[in-house]
Amino acid sequence: MVTSSFGAHYREVEIGEIVILARDEPLVLECGESISQFPLAYQTYGTLNAKRNNAILICHALSGDQYLCGTHPVTGKGGWWERMVGPGKPIDTGKYFVICSNVIGSCMGSFGPKEINPKTGKPYGLSFPFITIGDMVRAQALLVEYLGIEKLFAVIGGSMGGMQALEWAARFPEKVFAVVPIATSTRQSAQNIAFHEIGRQAIMADPDWCEGDYLAQRKYPAKGLSVARMAAHVTYVSQTMLQEKFGRNLQDREAYTFGFDADFKIESYLRHQGVSFVERFDANSYLYLTRAASYFDLTEGGTRKLTDIFAGTHIRFCVVSFSSDWLYSSVESRNLVRALNAVAANVSFTEIQCDQGHDSFLLDVPEFDALLAGFIQGSATLYGVGA
Repeated sequence: MVTSSFGAHYREVEIGEIVILARDEPLVLECGESISQFPLAYQTYGTLNAKRNNAILICHALSGDQYLCGTHPVTGKGGWWERMVGPGKPIDTGKYFVICSNVIGSCMGSFGPKEINPKTGKPYGLSFPFITIGDMVRAQALLVEYLGIEKLFAVIGGSMGGMQALEWAARFPEKVFAVVPIATSTRQSAQNIAFHEIGRQAIMADPDWCEGDYLAQRKYPAKGLSVARMAAHVTYVSQTMLQEKFGRNLQDREAYTFGFDADFKIESYLRHQGVSFVERFDANSYLYLTRAASYFDLTEGGTRKLTDIFAGTHIRFCVVSFSSDWLYSSVESRNLVRALNAVAANVSFTEIQCDQGHDSFLLDVPEFDALLAGFIQGSATLYGVGA
């Protein structure tokens, strides 16, 4: 266990397991730089069985981390997939050994821009190398190897986590039996790239960003990061959900103030989302992770076909989308499914009808829970998961 400074108030928080990877051979990043002896923070849940064939890797989304369930060390709340992971839950830790690592570039103990650069004794800041989804996955592969697992039973992820799951299927098809990409796409759309750019510009426009050197100067671009989160959060929910939950209801008042306070409940809600995010996330990490997501494109700018990428794959796929998700629409998932069908891959696809929007995989959607539980159970039978 180690502790790490974190957030706008520079609190010390206890990070779980951390492994130092690439000790013998550096990891060459797609940007051309190399990293070695870098930390990767992770959590495991459940027990690896005697056959070592019950391991499930869960990949987190952009603002997520390794804390799937239990008490989160920063927020004090339950983990981000508390309802899905645990004894007797859809991802049953009584049966499966569940792994979740904090991606490189993030800020919960893994190698990222807020970590100390040994050459300078200061946080990396903007001297941190640019990373990609592929780099994240290759770092995860090193972790899986470190844990002594030759082949993962399943890789599961939603949103940016779904991109990682697809990268696993494309890059390491022999190392995984089943893949579940949820509410995601094979490449980032122009619209999503645009929203990421808005967030980055909000952060960089904050005077306290200090050209990325805010930690060394004991400052923090809280306002910019808060606005970035507010803009992003709107994309995670549907118009129907916002209207039903907030409408035009006023916040603790009976009339307009004719000022710029939070007159409407939706305004107050977004401000709360922004402030709470600042307490648990690093601004430079947000810049690097949104850039990594924007770069993601399995077809490498159209120079490769999805059918060529997945030709001959033996992976069992379960592709899931949500009808109200306009950030990663069902059209994106259907494009993937068509390519998988074209190469006779083992693939199932479900578009779940719900009103919650992109974040549906994080919310209470019983149909999704039942679908995932059924797919995992069926796949475990086929794979022969057992002690």
